[in-house]
Amino acid sequence: MTASLRADDLSSDLALALRLADAADEQSLARFDSADLQISTKADNSHVTDADLATERAIRGLIEAERPEDGIFGEEFGAQGGTQRQWIIDPIDGTANYLRGIPLWGTMIALAIDGVPQVGVVSMPALGRRWWASTGGGAWTTTDAGARRLSTSSVSSLDDASVSFQSIAQWSRSGHLDQLLTLADRVWRDRAYGDVYSYMMLAEGRVDMVAEFDVKEYDIAAAVPIVREAGGRMTSFEGAETISDRSTLASNGILHDAFLALLHD
Repeated sequence: MTASLRADDLSSDLALALRLADAADEQSLARFDSADLQISTKADNSHVTDADLATERAIRGLIEAERPEDGIFGEEFGAQGGTQRQWIIDPIDGTANYLRGIPLWGTMIALAIDGVPQVGVVSMPALGRRWWASTGGGAWTTTDAGARRLSTSSVSSLDDASVSFQSIAQWSRSGHLDQLLTLADRVWRDRAYGDVYSYMMLAEGRVDMVAEFDVKEYDIAAAVPIVREAGGRMTSFEGAETISDRSTLASNGILHDAFLALLHD
């Protein structure tokens, strides 16, 4: 963790990240639920739409114009530049929802410094919602009354916990189906809300844990500062403080060690 960073050090980066989200929203929302949406299949059998590509291009263009020395790593167009200061982009997280006209999708934008996400913005324009955070500056979301500071829940017992597990298939393919069933038997409530929205509900204190597998850095980087600044914790499924282990376990912070112990018993 870059402990010396303060919120004022990151203020211009956060302001840019919010402008990047504005540019992304213009592209993604205009194409959402369009009858002529162009859909193709990538090498990994996941879907990509013309909106994914246009949205990432818009974000990259603005970064290149305003932060030409910074690196960029995006889902659709890969990495360019260095990693000391790297913008990590998922132009449309939840493309499967997007192409079916389901509004639970969003753009994820992070700035990682020396591999640690320090600024994060998540925008879900089909819901009219946005969340953002920077190290030391708290986590925030939009409301009709203005910005509201976020805080994870105070739930302190697994018996009372509500969790989002993303999908049964994902846990099964990763060899963790038995742990999922153990988790579901132990907690109060389990649901697969899915994709980035689960992490934002965690930051808002509405769920207490999110875990998933086969994730890339761009799938989770923007959520890290938001969850962390809201009082939560995000690690890999094994408990490592990294976004590169292809798994994640996020919690309200209070229950993190208890979830790790339950899932690795």
